[in-house]
Amino acid sequence: MATEQLPFPLLQTLVGDEEVGAFFSNEAELSAMLRIEATLAEAEAEIGLIDEDAAFRIAEVCRAFEPDWNGLARGLAQDGVVVPELVKQLRAAVGEPHAKAVHLGATSQDIIDTGLILRLKDLTALFERRIEALVNALVRLKDRDGAVRIMAHTRMQQALPFTAADKVDTWIQPLERHGETLRDMLPRLLVIQLGGPIGTRREFRGHGDAVADAMAERLGLGFAPSWHSQRDRIGEFAAWLSLLSGTLGKIGQDIALMAQNEVGEVRLATGGGSSAMPHKSNPVPAEVLVALARFNAGLLGTLHQALVHENERSGAAWTLEWLILPQMAVTAGAGLSKALALVSQMSFALSTSPAKGA
Repeated sequence: MATEQLPFPLLQTLVGDEEVGAFFSNEAELSAMLRIEATLAEAEAEIGLIDEDAAFRIAEVCRAFEPDWNGLARGLAQDGVVVPELVKQLRAAVGEPHAKAVHLGATSQDIIDTGLILRLKDLTALFERRIEALVNALVRLKDRDGAVRIMAHTRMQQALPFTAADKVDTWIQPLERHGETLRDMLPRLLVIQLGGPIGTRREFRGHGDAVADAMAERLGLGFAPSWHSQRDRIGEFAAWLSLLSGTLGKIGQDIALMAQNEVGEVRLATGGGSSAMPHKSNPVPAEVLVALARFNAGLLGTLHQALVHENERSGAAWTLEWLILPQMAVTAGAGLSKALALVSQMSFALSTSPAKGA
């Protein structure tokens, strides 16, 4: 009897994160874009650019809208961006006399970028919770095993004895800094994108700032001038993701080294098996943390290529962001989950290594 096929590549069970990946699904992106279109109409009605009846109708359609997904795919393949086809479908659903009020004054980038920021708002809250959970788990490990004497190593050689608490502190401190950095970054990252075709807001008849401000208030985002070609916000967030992954990779590398049979400073409750050597218990989660850290470090260099955003909009740089940023977020999220599971099932053991000088 045939078994049901998994809805994702098998590798994702090792390095994926379904909860984080959901923020970048087709459904999540569409939902965010529809919310932006509805909010745009409501803000324009508040300012007096469109009728309140039009805004009500647009919001009503956006709440219940079921797209032609194949049509969206064809539109994306042709236009390089999904919004023109989405707006076409929305205008048809809204109907006359209000169809022309859909997407008034906006450009595709306004809808896509603000939709991304809306999803990043929820994603960053998830990251904050996961970092806090990991720090708390490390604090519990430190409280329980902190007095255990282990050997410090410098340049892969035995240095001097110290305690498990000393080791765990080197893991906790950068995680706490990453949490602080993220909180400091959020006011810069979580802002509205509204510029119109070339980022000047002139299509809003002198009311562009007022529309943007009204939209930001409704969406719970900050106000900002148009940043179509200014991608430092995205680049800064990507750098933070890579730094977070790097810290998690350092934790994984330390644990993998301490779990070696001849070192034996860490015990893992479970380990990965070998097809040829049944006696082995491989530190798989620790190894995965190292791989994820190196993967995000490599992706960061590619994403930062998108900072070279020619003139007022770059299709190439924008597409590069779409390819890389979701993968970086999933990678960082997977690292946090793996690290929490790893820390929760490990314990320090008394070092049997002889003390030597530095």
